[in-house]
Amino acid sequence: MEEKKRKELAAYVLNAQDEHTEIRKITEQLCPELTMSEAYRVQEVLISQRLKRGERIIGPKMGLTSKAKLQQMAVTEPIYGYVFDTMLIEDGGAMKMDSYIHPKVEPEIGFVLKKELRGPGITKEAVLEATDYLFPAIEVIDSRYMDFRFTMPDVVADNCSAAGAVLGTHTTKIGSMDLETIGVVLEINGEVQAVGAGAAVLEHPAEAVARLANMLAEKGTSVKPGQAILTGALTAAVSIKAGDYVEVKFGEKLGVVRLFVK
Repeated sequence: MEEKKRKELAAYVLNAQDEHTEIRKITEQLCPELTMSEAYRVQEVLISQRLKRGERIIGPKMGLTSKAKLQQMAVTEPIYGYVFDTMLIEDGGAMKMDSYIHPKVEPEIGFVLKKELRGPGITKEAVLEATDYLFPAIEVIDSRYMDFRFTMPDVVADNCSAAGAVLGTHTTKIGSMDLETIGVVLEINGEVQAVGAGAAVLEHPAEAVARLANMLAEKGTSVKPGQAILTGALTAAVSIKAGDYVEVKFGEKLGVVRLFVK
């Protein structure tokens, strides 16, 4: 694919995000032959366009970290995108529905590393050794595509539906914490909507960071210390609407993170 075409596709998605308007899938009309490899190159152009206009990357986010979802989508690796500073919502703060299309929330465990991880060959154990601290998070996903329907290349080109993030202010050292069994409860307006556990993310959330490091190594880059890394959803995504109050409670003293929807 020519660079001109990549820029066209990136602008197509970015404009939809800026205008909060649904669009048809890239693979439906603009580029039916879009591959995963080319989709990541479109994503890179999209990221470059956002950086040029002054936005700043907070850290990477993982998607498709559920083994069941990987099997359903017939892929072997999760996908990744990036969270920008313009997506951040204060813990306990509010997001405006009119700035989104059809948002959903997901509870996630966040990692911050104290040293760089450069693949290939990064393991879960290497991630745990390199981790500085953990934090609770809510990711807001909001596909720009109609009806939240897309192919794998479509979602990658769309920065993996990244739209918002609440990064909990309570941080925790791993210590003896068992991230496989750590529980989470997602409530909306005081009613339980979903429950999950750390093992929902590739059987261990640190495995998501290891996969990320190894995937980035294929592009000659790495996972950087100090970045906020979202490791993937512990439950199914839940739709939200104006007036909702979202509260996510994590076990193992990881903390609570909250969000209002206006």
